[in-house]
Amino acid sequence: MRIVITGNQGYIGPMVVKHLKKTLSDLHITGVDTGYFKSGWTGSQASPECLVDKQLFADVRDIDADVLNGADALIQLAAISNDPMGNAYEQVTHDINCVAATRLTKVAKSAGVRSTIIASSCSIYGQGDDSARTENSVTDPLTAYAKSKLNLEHAVQGMASEDFQVTSLRFPTACGISNNLRLDLVLNDFVASAMVNGRIEILSDGSPWRPLIDTQDMARSIEWALTRSSPNEAPFLAINAGCNESNYQIWQLAELVKDFAPNVEIATNPKASPDKRSYKVDFSRYAELAPNHQPKISLSQSIGSIWESLNKVRFADKNFRSSDKMRLNVLKAYRTAGRLDSDLRWVH
Repeated sequence: MRIVITGNQGYIGPMVVKHLKKTLSDLHITGVDTGYFKSGWTGSQASPECLVDKQLFADVRDIDADVLNGADALIQLAAISNDPMGNAYEQVTHDINCVAATRLTKVAKSAGVRSTIIASSCSIYGQGDDSARTENSVTDPLTAYAKSKLNLEHAVQGMASEDFQVTSLRFPTACGISNNLRLDLVLNDFVASAMVNGRIEILSDGSPWRPLIDTQDMARSIEWALTRSSPNEAPFLAINAGCNESNYQIWQLAELVKDFAPNVEIATNPKASPDKRSYKVDFSRYAELAPNHQPKISLSQSIGSIWESLNKVRFADKNFRSSDKMRLNVLKAYRTAGRLDSDLRWVH
């Protein structure tokens, strides 16, 4: 099988590549990445570009059919991938996450690729009540990132056909280890804060609901999407990819970290404006369709793996939220240095 993965040098990409290399035989992977975040820093033995069979450096807005000729599948991970970056670069988020991904899906179909997998997000459900959101629930994306993911689903749904399978995996919030670890994710942030400051500061009152998923389980879901085959399923499938036990309130995440590091202090901000990004998600459909690819990594295991990775590199940056360990800060530094323009294109 020949696979093209966009965004392979990000947070999720290295874990996907390693998992697929381990579980699928006769595999050739081409990675395509613009290189924003290619510098891993967790002491991994192999940098992300060393894991693939062929590495291309290109902007997904510019990829042409040549990259996809002869490919069996396309995995689209490339994205402006969280709310702070989306808020700072709203138009670019739309252009990369939706417009470019839509065009690339169309190019893939024309090139004879048999399936494409989109890394979507449960954040498309937005603000909800205490009921868990199913795939048929009303969507209410509140941020540029969430809107771009839902718009992408709408744009590519009609492209699916008997010869071209499209799978949109609506992932929970990511966490856990990676060759290219990032700390601008809620659980990863809590672990880093606990380690270097002995304190976890929750920016809200801690009540919002979020589902979470470990990077290793995301890779397992992508493997399922690559190999799924069911005569009862339409060529296009949008599915919540996670497990029902993964729904937590933010304060519960902090308590799980405290279980790992008992001396940690937890502080909430009850006077903060309510965080409207609160949603529980129902993953029953995924449990039904992918019984052999269910999440295996508990949140406690994710916490332990992050802690171990940070220990390995002797992580001690008390001000990491202002450092290059946060993706938005990396982009800002490139912009300040004149290496990226306002559309986040490299300046040559």
